Amino acid sequence: MDMNWISMMLWEPSVAHSILLVALVIALGLFLGRIKVCGISLGVTWILFVGIFASAMGLQLDDCTSHFVKEFGLILFIYSIGMQVGPGFFSSFRKGGVTYNLLASGMILMAVGLTVVFAYLFNQDVFAMIGVLYGAVTNTPGLGAAQQTYSDLQQGSSNALFAQGYAMAYPLGVTGIILCIILLKYIFRIDLKAEQNLFAQNNKNNSETLTAVTLQVQNQAVFGKNVKEIQEIAGRRVIMSRILHKDTRDVETVSGKTCVGEGDFLYLVCAPADVKIFQTLIGGSINEMSQKEWNSISETKDIVCGRIVVTNPKLNGKRLGDLALSETFHVAITRVKRAGVDFIADAGLVLQLGDRLTVVGKQSSVQKVQDMLGDSVKKLDQPNVMAIFLGIAVGVLFGSMPIFLPGMPVSFKFGLAGGPLIVSILISKFGSNLKLITYTTSSANLMMREIGICLFMASVGLSAGNGFWDTVIHGGYWWILIGFLITIIPCLTVGVIGRYWCKLSYFTISGILSGATTDPPALAYSNSISGNDQAAVAYSTVYPLSMFLRVITAQVLVIWACG
Repeated sequence: MDMNWISMMLWEPSVAHSILLVALVIALGLFLGRIKVCGISLGVTWILFVGIFASAMGLQLDDCTSHFVKEFGLILFIYSIGMQVGPGFFSSFRKGGVTYNLLASGMILMAVGLTVVFAYLFNQDVFAMIGVLYGAVTNTPGLGAAQQTYSDLQQGSSNALFAQGYAMAYPLGVTGIILCIILLKYIFRIDLKAEQNLFAQNNKNNSETLTAVTLQVQNQAVFGKNVKEIQEIAGRRVIMSRILHKDTRDVETVSGKTCVGEGDFLYLVCAPADVKIFQTLIGGSINEMSQKEWNSISETKDIVCGRIVVTNPKLNGKRLGDLALSETFHVAITRVKRAGVDFIADAGLVLQLGDRLTVVGKQSSVQKVQDMLGDSVKKLDQPNVMAIFLGIAVGVLFGSMPIFLPGMPVSFKFGLAGGPLIVSILISKFGSNLKLITYTTSSANLMMREIGICLFMASVGLSAGNGFWDTVIHGGYWWILIGFLITIIPCLTVGVIGRYWCKLSYFTISGILSGATTDPPALAYSNSISGNDQAAVAYSTVYPLSMFLRVITAQVLVIWACG
């Protein structure tokens, strides 16, 4: 049998060659990623090392294929991260997002300062050091901005030192960030399980944005008034789902026309801060009746409380008030749970596929609401691929759009990573307003994310190995050392400040470090040890501003160096 076909598959450029090479690099890298030394594994980062080794051996992708695989893999990874953290992204700013961005900004400015200092201290070319800086922080858009600014200022000339410095610093830049995350674990003696349990407890507390209480009507001012009038007087959002009449001991679901009398018990769902307002208005003390007791009393009147999942695509983007569920079926909708967060079920709330509605009413009425909303969890298993690729297309367009800033000679762009990330966050949060079905199961999101980061790492490794060792031997080791220092000094400094002074969790810190360096492999490592989305939320919170500052500081450095 002629075995030349094997040699051709390995060494001669073709579609089959590219697919085989990428697949083998990923498979071997993931296999080696299972190996732990002292309980530590670099995980998917091994794909990068395998790719560098294969590239140094002459197994390489052509430039066009390499760029496509790298950028498409990065887009898949970044987009899936945005879809995951989008629902909680804006609330993260109320939970320390300003602090996160201040730490990330300090880290970026520190790296820029170190670059200038090391250029003079080690007598290195400034343009090479700019390349080293962006390799050390694994930020390709910053490198591109530096090259473009130089070209604009030098009438179209290019400078190879940018790319050479970047190539030297990049491999240790990736591993250096991960190493800092590992070192911080040992510096502060982090117990990962304890951190995970603490996050789970805090997340549970934070997700309980609504509370349910029972109040007894004792204020004469509200005797005989209906529920709608009471809500208007209070001026606060509240859902009154059930009423227990004192005289008859009858339980009924509440509508806007339901009148309250002296001694009646009301079951309310509202924000914790509003409990005292309604307690003062209604006039009674908080009763100790539990939801279990309410359910027990309600069952005698055939009133049930159930959770129904919105799986009917026609309802995606509809306002809850437009469905008129309470008026049509005589039920009470008390709350809507989305991405682990409870929302008051007011009329203006826009529904999304996957929302879980708490419905109180007669068994037959609840069944009718169930039929209308869908409540078929199996339907959610079908991925909404159209929305994903539409979002990616819009993200690429947005990331490629030039943004002109006063005083800058060239335009700013968010790039093929920043654009899709921002768009995915916005779509996951507001897509239902545009009638887009953006719901994706956790397993589908995780699959897309893992495929993306694997493709990205394999492509970067396969393009970094060519000439790598020659450059190291001929003096490039200085650039590697300087790049490593630019990586670890800001990371460790900000990590210590974040943990010691800002009291941030270890997973949040790892996300900030990954986002400030715009480093997907570091985020992938952080996600692998966290077991939750805390690192991903922090990453997405600081990423847009970090990307902006990385690109702007690149242009400022080049303008300064040329001046």
